[in-house]
Amino acid sequence: MPTPTMNAIRLHDFGGPEVLRHERVPIPEPAPGEVLVRVHAAGLNPPDWYVRDGMPGIPAEFRPPFDLPLIPGTDISGVVEATGADVHDVAPGDEVIGMLRFPVLMQSGGYAEYVTAPASDLAPKPASVDHVHAAGLPMSGLTAWQYLIEVGHDHPSPFQEAAHRPVRLGSDTTAVVNGAAGGVGHLALQLAKAKGAHVIAVASGAHETFLRELGADEFIDYTRQRPEDAVRGADLVLDAVGGPTSRRFLRTLKRGGALFPVYFGEFDDEENAELGVTVTGTQVRANGTQLAELSRLVDAGALRVAVDSTYPLADARAAHERAARGHIQGKIVLTVA
Repeated sequence: MPTPTMNAIRLHDFGGPEVLRHERVPIPEPAPGEVLVRVHAAGLNPPDWYVRDGMPGIPAEFRPPFDLPLIPGTDISGVVEATGADVHDVAPGDEVIGMLRFPVLMQSGGYAEYVTAPASDLAPKPASVDHVHAAGLPMSGLTAWQYLIEVGHDHPSPFQEAAHRPVRLGSDTTAVVNGAAGGVGHLALQLAKAKGAHVIAVASGAHETFLRELGADEFIDYTRQRPEDAVRGADLVLDAVGGPTSRRFLRTLKRGGALFPVYFGEFDDEENAELGVTVTGTQVRANGTQLAELSRLVDAGALRVAVDSTYPLADARAAHERAARGHIQGKIVLTVA
């Protein structure tokens, strides 16, 4: 009997968007504790292009093993097709979302018509939105949640020994969100605002109306004004861009403040101590319970997932080319017919 097959995007070599191939491959089977999900949409995230490139900028000791060919993609929204043994909380026909196996595996198979997933990584899909918007929630939403609200795990960041502890957010808190229009940024802005914080959004001017609609109290167009010159006395900076330039935000903080770079850069512990600030990060991890809470916030109207653009699965290369151009407003999503 022929093996059932599906459409999927695979990598046979590392490189640019051109290495993404649209192919027919066998449909996977769920192992015990797993479910088979019929994918309706898959959200794109930076780890997708890090994996596609072979993660050249990551030190070898932090680089997970990759078995080629692989199907990239961690974020999905779809319908449960079948369940493996020892699965009791979801059933065929359930609409679900998930960030699958991250960061244990970065080749989780989301760019496909079907994917297997640990049942514990899944949460009910928000009923109030379609699969496209739901697929934009998992990794970006969990990153914002684990940085700002509750880490939910005790795994250390691969880039530092210090444990990450979110800052209490309230009406007496000023929070700066850099890269506020992107996937993590636009959700972090809303979570901080929901907690009552005064939120300063940093992005290019084209995103000002969008971010003010999401609740930003102040807006800084970084193309016209350097945020490190404009802000003083902040309690928290969530730098959703992170990396080598993140250190510039230290001067925006008051003593006792905290800088959370999502992509960790180089910092001086002595300088941080002299300024009286902390700099910590965490590595987002799959968590179905936290994702379910984010799903409830979407259904309650407290959290909005914005979609920058959509592409059919077969056009994954074009989706990655869009990501490479930057200035993304919300999420890029693949649709699966």
